[in-house]
Amino acid sequence: MEENRIEQRLVDDKIPYAEALRSSKWINRSGSEVNEEPTLMVEGPIHIDDNTNTISEVLKRSLQISALCPKDNKGNPAADGLKSHASLVQQFPILYPKENKGKPAIDRLKSHTSDFASTSGFKNLSNTQDLIAGFDQEAAAVVMARQVSFKMETEADFDPIRWLDKSLIHICSRFGDYQKDTPSSFTLSPRFSIFPQFMFHLRRSQFVQVFGNSPDETAYFRMILNRENVANSVVMIQPSLISYSFHSGPEPVLLDVAAITADRILLLDSYFTIVVFHGSTIAQWRKLGYHEQPEHQAFAELLKSPREDAEAIVHERFPVPRLVICDQYGSQARFMLAKLNPSATYNSDAPPIPGGDIIFTDDVSFEVFLDHLQRLAVH
Repeated sequence: MEENRIEQRLVDDKIPYAEALRSSKWINRSGSEVNEEPTLMVEGPIHIDDNTNTISEVLKRSLQISALCPKDNKGNPAADGLKSHASLVQQFPILYPKENKGKPAIDRLKSHTSDFASTSGFKNLSNTQDLIAGFDQEAAAVVMARQVSFKMETEADFDPIRWLDKSLIHICSRFGDYQKDTPSSFTLSPRFSIFPQFMFHLRRSQFVQVFGNSPDETAYFRMILNRENVANSVVMIQPSLISYSFHSGPEPVLLDVAAITADRILLLDSYFTIVVFHGSTIAQWRKLGYHEQPEHQAFAELLKSPREDAEAIVHERFPVPRLVICDQYGSQARFMLAKLNPSATYNSDAPPIPGGDIIFTDDVSFEVFLDHLQRLAVH
């Protein structure tokens, strides 16, 4: 049986390139489903002659087109619900000279992309469940952060909070499960469940709330956001919080003011700042020198563990983050409190738990934010 292959019907280089693009086709000789190695190889860019406006000889060289194959989905739970060989994409990168107002001509690169239905007739992911199965909420949060940062730099009258809220409401209304006008019925797929939380912290991040930062600092934060990968960028948007105590080993806790207790040490990683936060009781014991006494070796180990973890992060990260060592109710504690969900504030009805803390802010908590989101999404 002849091996399945994708070939392009080559066009004559005298045909204008626009007509050539319209007439080019992908041919499957056997007519069966494509099962090619996902590659896209072009023997150099397509060059458009400025005088004749035609495709040069490079089109007569071999091209291969990329296609989805079963191994693309292996080890990727997000793609379990996607069909293999969903579509074919034909792309021509075209290089052409452009006049530059009397100066030497400069080259421009332009890509023409066309999509084609597969042999089974399936062209794109129009099914909502397929879109949900392939949604990466961490990558989406990073894209939103980069886009809102760009808009804040380029659009004079841009309102970032309003834009983020409208985008989030639209996504939740489109992909959430609910009964019309019934907020209590609203639910999100696990693929979307953390996305509102990312948007809540993005609204409060240094990328959107620029007050208190110099223009240089804001530009630096955004430059690093655009440079780093998804994992590091998510830490910038929603910092990680690790708890250390006598009762258990290091464990992640919610990024909430309720995580603060008197007998706990917290390690906050917001990428640009690393904070080691000591509860009031821990801080008092340290000041009394208990960690220097042989009978309190466990306390000495408790103090050392988060400090070593923080220094390890500082050592391996570039640019080097700021390291803040602070105590509950101390002046430097603001670096911790500024990143926590204000579930307990100065005007909360319920008093704080013993040994806990409150945040002096008028910002709404995540619970209030989510309640408003549900009401707006179901309308």
